[in-house]
This record gives sequence, structure tokens and C-alpha cells, in this order.
Amino acid sequence: MKEVFDMAVVELTVCPLGTGTTSASKYVAGAQKVLADQDKVKYMLNPMGTVMEGNIDEIFALVRKIQEDVFDKGVDRVYSIIKVDDRRDKVASMEQKLASVKSKL
Repeated sequence: MKEVFDMAVVELTVCPLGTGTTSASKYVAGAQKVLADQDKVKYMLNPMGTVMEGNIDEIFALVRKIQEDVFDKGVDRVYSIIKVDDRRDKVASMEQKLASVKSKL
């Protein structure tokens, strides 16, 4: 029987619409607080979003909490960009993906 791995890497970018400002830092900070309050999913902030690594169901539950956090701040519309790498053949962590590219430089 083939071994199946349960590891996804997901990048989330949340764009609050209709806020009257181009700044999104308070919403990004809120997302980071949601992520800091849990310990099942690894995460890494980058200049364009947040990358999460772990069980896909746990990640999608966090995506929902992050979206609700934005709505709780008075935003009426949230546009989210979600990229998913759901790999079942082997473990491919955020660090391994970066190391693979760096090894080829």
C-alpha cells in the first residue's frame, strides 16, 4: 500500500475592500494574531501574504477565521487570493521548497 502524506502549503493574501485607505497592515497584523493563537499550522509572513503549512482542513479553518477577523474590523467585503499546493506523494515543507531552489543557484 502506498504511503500517503497529508501536508499542504497554502499562501493566503487577504484584500479588504472599501476601507478608504490603501494600507492593509492592521488586517495583516490581525491575521498574524489569529495564526499565533494556534500551534497546529506552521506559518511565515512574506511581503505579499502569509504561507501556511500543515493539514489542509486545519489551514482552511484558519483561512475562515482570518476572513472573519477582517469582517470583525468593520470591513464589508473581503477579496482573498488562495494558492494551494496539496501534495500527497511526499512531504514538501516551506523550507524544503526554498532549499530546493537555493541549491540550484
